[in-house]
Amino acid sequence: MSTYSGPQVNCVEVGTAPGVVGVRDSKDRDGAVLVFDRQRWSRFVAALRDHQA
Repeated sequence: MSTYSGPQVNCVEVGTAPGVVGVRDSKDRDGAVLVFDRQRWSRFVAALRDHQA
């Protein structure tokens, strides 16, 4: 469990490989992995930051 989630268990894990970023549910490590190219992932993260501002 991520230390950032505190007592909640609603976490995702993010990992990288050459050219891609993978995301999965931390509670279901054998489950599906969403894979994004790095450029698309960067735009997604930037949009999240802009939305929080």
